[in-house]
Amino acid sequence: MNYAEATAYLYGLGHEMRAMKLGLESMRALARTCGDPQRRFPAVHIAGTNGKGSTAAMTEAILRAAGWQVGLYTSPHLVEVTERIRVDGRGIAPAEFARLATEVRARCERLVSDGELPAPPTFFEQVTMIAFLHFATPEVELVVLEVGLGGRLDATNICEPLVTAITPVSVDHQQYLGEQLAAIAGEKAGIIKLGIPVVVAPQENSAMEVIAARSRNLDAPLVPVCAEPDEPSVAGADGCYRFRRRTMRAEYDVSLNLRGRHQIGNALTAIGIADQLSASGLALPPAAVTAGLGRVDWPGRLELVAGVPALLLDGAHNPAGARVLRDFLDEHCSGRPITLIFGAMSDKAIVEISTILFPVAATVIATRIANPRSADPAEIAALAGAGQPRLVAEDSTRALAEARRLTPPDGLICACGSLYLVGELRRALRL
Repeated sequence: MNYAEATAYLYGLGHEMRAMKLGLESMRALARTCGDPQRRFPAVHIAGTNGKGSTAAMTEAILRAAGWQVGLYTSPHLVEVTERIRVDGRGIAPAEFARLATEVRARCERLVSDGELPAPPTFFEQVTMIAFLHFATPEVELVVLEVGLGGRLDATNICEPLVTAITPVSVDHQQYLGEQLAAIAGEKAGIIKLGIPVVVAPQENSAMEVIAARSRNLDAPLVPVCAEPDEPSVAGADGCYRFRRRTMRAEYDVSLNLRGRHQIGNALTAIGIADQLSASGLALPPAAVTAGLGRVDWPGRLELVAGVPALLLDGAHNPAGARVLRDFLDEHCSGRPITLIFGAMSDKAIVEISTILFPVAATVIATRIANPRSADPAEIAALAGAGQPRLVAEDSTRALAEARRLTPPDGLICACGSLYLVGELRRALRL
């Protein structure tokens, strides 16, 4: 298969969420027939509801600043599936992705024809195996893996980590992970391994109790992350923060390259991961920690696109993410007229998210995402406040054009509600 054929085949396996099946049986069978590539690299494994992608990107940037050749696996992608699989900051080449996809497809079909599996592994399982094969080379010294969904039954959970980490756990994907926070935390805690340190960001009490219990049962040292830096943080005009953190190993004076106060917590978690990796014997100078956090890039998360008016892109796909975005807008964009472009998946907590975000907007433009799970924009627009200007745009390109027409030069367009929406706009803008 060439790249176009490979992506057509993978997407033809069914929508990533709708066709998902949680469980490790297929992934383990596929790994065995591929030679267990996950055993050929040490990993950092990161789960959580919000912040796990940012924390993974920060950890990767720290390791690269220290001179390590690092793989990074994240999801979802914004524009191209090759974004999910990176080595030394570069996405996998389309031709290499196609070669590995062809190999994985053949092995999947053999597993089915031999009766070892009842159906081919899913899109996410096959892409994860493509990543593992790409990383299983002598050039890749360490891999940072972001969990796709949950943790215990996620395809990435066959890895062999040096350190695991859990970012803040909140309610999301209840249909897969459970309705209660403790149940969701239990799924996230499923990445904890026997004797392997687990770095844990601040959690609600019910979530922390579950995580702590599993770490005790597996004799896995629990490394809690302090909620605040050692001195008051300072915000720059760009919405990025500077802070200090003292640990048993070093004192860090950090100037973050990602916007938002919430990124301080993600950075503190990444520092905790770095300290544990250093304790395990990796050469990881403290200067590399501050350098990596000062250059990390993570598109689509409070990403500011220059223009008149400016455009802010953020996923904000669950209530916790929406509160982060609202806090940023309140703190850094107060007084500016905001046009909110909003599109979301129908299975998300849209009413609660709209309650958080819509009041800050001068105008709400509801749009449809090119995805079978997309919510009806007319139903979204109906959630705007009484008397609040609202429009419906049938696609994101029209929504952006309408927002540019309506928003004054000193205003701000904010597109949010789904990373799929962010990806569509980034593609349209060729970012």
